[in-house]
Amino acid sequence: MLLKIIIAAVAIWVAFSVLGFIIHAAVVLAIIGGIAFLGTAAYGAIKNSRNRKQIS
Repeated sequence: MLLKIIIAAVAIWVAFSVLGFIIHAAVVLAIIGGIAFLGTAAYGAIKNSRNRKQIS
């Protein structure tokens, strides 16, 4: 009986460890993606403001 409890506790611990790693990786990738998006948007805005043609 004690062995089953220990195995269940280890299985739950491993499941939470894997789930925590996946959530942490997703948050880090979301932050990197957000920074890349903002950098690309800023670059596009700066580049378009230089090459904007005036309507006369």
